[in-house]
Amino acid sequence: MSRIFCIVGKSASGKDTIYKKILSSHCANLIPVTPYTTRPMRTGESDGVDYNFVNEQQLRDFEREGLVIEKRKYFTIQGIWYYFTLKFDIADDNDYILITTLDGAISIREQYGDDMVHIVYLVIDDKTRLLRCIDRESKQHNPNYMEVCRRFIADEKDFCDEKINSFKHIHYIDTSLDVETCLKKWEEIYG
Repeated sequence: MSRIFCIVGKSASGKDTIYKKILSSHCANLIPVTPYTTRPMRTGESDGVDYNFVNEQQLRDFEREGLVIEKRKYFTIQGIWYYFTLKFDIADDNDYILITTLDGAISIREQYGDDMVHIVYLVIDDKTRLLRCIDRESKQHNPNYMEVCRRFIADEKDFCDEKINSFKHIHYIDTSLDVETCLKKWEEIYG
């Protein structure tokens, strides 16, 4: 049976880093699912790799066609941003991996079933996360530290125990450890 691995974690928990390292480890049957967003591209991101960057009209078109599995709306300091995942075909001999939120993973579970969805929850202490957020934001063309604060606070609600404990298959990786140790933990999970 195919599995869908949802990489989740609070802001600056290391999702992009771990995700890219997993994909570069050449797991032949592990297919990336690239999410969509209406937010502006950050410095260093690539369209179609980090996200599929679209406008709100394209999102409405996808919704009209019934292709959107899950959609999240964020009221940011810079305006409303949407993140969403489109339906994707499942092949029996492949597994799938994507970065999403717990709410996104809940919608993916509703679409594909509880047995297929595996949560890989990246955890790290709040101080390290906040420092990472500030450092990442300082590298943007127009740093927005108010947005960093908004996201940091929102994470507490978004990652409540009730949502985390609702999943049948949940795995933890402590991203305060070095990347190689995190990848070894991933290998144990992926098995």
